[in-house]
Amino acid sequence: VALASVCQKLRAFGYISAWGCKTISEVKAYRQNFSQRELMVIWPDFLAWDTVTSTTATAYATARALGLRAKIDQEQGWHKTLSNVGVNGVTGISASVFWDLQESGTDADLLNESGVTTLIRRDGFRFWGNRTCSDDPLFLFENYTRTAQVLADTMAEAHMWAVDKPITATLIRDIVDGINAKFRELKTNGYIVDATCWFSEESNDAETLKAGKLYIDYDYTPVPPLENLTLRQRITDKYLANLVTSVNSN
Repeated sequence: VALASVCQKLRAFGYISAWGCKTISEVKAYRQNFSQRELMVIWPDFLAWDTVTSTTATAYATARALGLRAKIDQEQGWHKTLSNVGVNGVTGISASVFWDLQESGTDADLLNESGVTTLIRRDGFRFWGNRTCSDDPLFLFENYTRTAQVLADTMAEAHMWAVDKPITATLIRDIVDGINAKFRELKTNGYIVDATCWFSEESNDAETLKAGKLYIDYDYTPVPPLENLTLRQRITDKYLANLVTSVNSN
């Protein structure tokens, strides 16, 4: 809970372990302790070879998550979730979690549906899951929260120059145009689906402006992660007609 408060204050994101949990039921119950969009519960932990003791030791998944998060931000961007990216330097998983790419109802599915990110082995070891602890579906996924945080910080920092300048029509247009230009850049690079900034006359009446206040609104759509891919197979004989026709077509 203390970490959640810090993350909210700093507009940061926290990865937390389902500490002490031994079973999936315990993990699901532990997850119910949180409702913050800034948190993600991860279970179990990784294992790694300890060169000092020459034994296999616990490699805490939360620590690996922080490192991988920085790597993904650098190489792909903050719009990509932690899930399904290879983790370096680990050799195993501390608890058995059944997962199958084509089967539903697995251990991994149950954990993900309960808002818990788990670990799998497939072409190496990976985090598997995108969901935060948010009780608001608008921030269901990790990158939904991080998009909101990054946009808030980016827009605020980029407009420090405007603070304490005279409020004029030119200043307002410059702010709105600048934000929309940044949104176009982010959309082009795939960081957001789209976004729009505007000036609302209703929110900025004479009394508001006289008090030195200015309200600029914007909305945006984050990029959803493909959490559930369903390939629906159908058998048909309609292509046999093309086969028959092609025999005599030459």
